[in-house]
Amino acid sequence: MNDPRFKIVFAGELMPGHALEQVRENIANLFKTDPSKIAHLFSGRPVEIKRDLDSSEADKYLGALQRAGAKVSKQEDLGASLSLVATEDHPDPNAPQEPGTEERMTCPKCGHEQTKAIDCSACGIVIEKFLARQAQLTQSASPTATPSPYATPQAAVGETLPEFCELRPFTISGRIGRLRYLAWSMVLAFAMLPVFAVVAGAFALSEVLGFLLGAVAVIALLVVSVQIGVQRLHDIGWSGWLFLLNLVPFVGSVFPLLMMLIPGTAGANRYAPPPPPNSTAVKVLAGIWLAVIVIAIIALIIAGGIGVLAGLE
Repeated sequence: MNDPRFKIVFAGELMPGHALEQVRENIANLFKTDPSKIAHLFSGRPVEIKRDLDSSEADKYLGALQRAGAKVSKQEDLGASLSLVATEDHPDPNAPQEPGTEERMTCPKCGHEQTKAIDCSACGIVIEKFLARQAQLTQSASPTATPSPYATPQAAVGETLPEFCELRPFTISGRIGRLRYLAWSMVLAFAMLPVFAVVAGAFALSEVLGFLLGAVAVIALLVVSVQIGVQRLHDIGWSGWLFLLNLVPFVGSVFPLLMMLIPGTAGANRYAPPPPPNSTAVKVLAGIWLAVIVIAIIALIIAGGIGVLAGLE
């Protein structure tokens, strides 16, 4: 008895918490195609994305597509398991025939007519190989057909996602962990020190020049801070728009701590594969920056306490 075969069916529904555009982009990345070519998958009608899969292959596609945000289902592929049985209307061509009813054939090369056989008794060619060779020559000579945008994606899911995401500081795509977020923040802070020194010197020469340079420096600092902050939120599995919570009173004083403390999701999420392991440099820089933050908090507490005592006196 043949093992059951399965198919993956998608009716355009999304997994909870996933946006349509993001899911469309994720599926396009999985199958290495353009998002516009898979738009028909979201028409609301059931579409068979993959067919004739064994159970393990079907589970692999099911998991990958669900992680991408598509609400797909695994169904038994009855069409792939059907077998034909010889009947009176459709006899078995390999079954022996009664005398006097032998099927006749004509050689496709020399035109010799004979009883149906594997090879030609006149020119000696093997019929099946000759026809296959002719079909191959015809196919190679014909122009390549333009792929249909409605065709089922043919790429394998397992080949698409890398083990780790690429580290790119100046973008809002990708993921970084807690230690790398601290390390990058420290590098950004120290990189801006000479920039603000130049701005201070410009103020000494001209207030207008100093103001312009200062505005450019502050904007650059904010842009890079947002970029690495969004990547940290992606690692947690949150939308980058939540970074705007830093602007909300009171919440903005707590949210940065959450970004530093909450661990990232295990494995790939809807934003990217996991970040690579932390290097020794990342661990050292993160430790130094964390120590600076702790010392600064303690200094503020002590300064506040001294101020309160001075006020009481």
